Amino acid sequence: MALWMARIHAHTHGRSHSTRPSSHNLPSWVSNNPSDLSSIIIQFSKDGLSPSEIGTKLRDVHGVPLAKQILGKSITHLLTDNNIVTELPEDLSQLVKKALGLQKHLRAHNTDRRNIRSLELIEAKIHRLSKYYKRIGKLQKKWKYAAIIAQLE
Repeated sequence: MALWMARIHAHTHGRSHSTRPSSHNLPSWVSNNPSDLSSIIIQFSKDGLSPSEIGTKLRDVHGVPLAKQILGKSITHLLTDNNIVTELPEDLSQLVKKALGLQKHLRAHNTDRRNIRSLELIEAKIHRLSKYYKRIGKLQKKWKYAAIIAQLE
């Protein structure tokens, strides 16, 4: 019997995800060496791709099932080793981008109650995640997300 992790603000258990390679060993058909792969990753990052977009592009274009198997470290660790660091972690920046899109929508449709509630939930996730990143030191202690829920009501 498999245990599934529940979603934060929903009563569902998420089962939709991509399947990672089952083995931790490098497949025999992969011909990329670590130095070529790291230079490709650094170039993709300089082009403005996020680590998850880099992984998807490596999988789809270059046929790399998992970069960690070849490099021995994850894409984000490779980027931090090469001093290519974003100001926000990727998951937090995606949540902030989603909140900004909802705020833009709510400026035009300020009576949309369902999306007011979803903005509240997204901002709760942002606050929870920012507390975690401040605690482990990936985010500055003075970083603060400015919520504008009060302006909408």
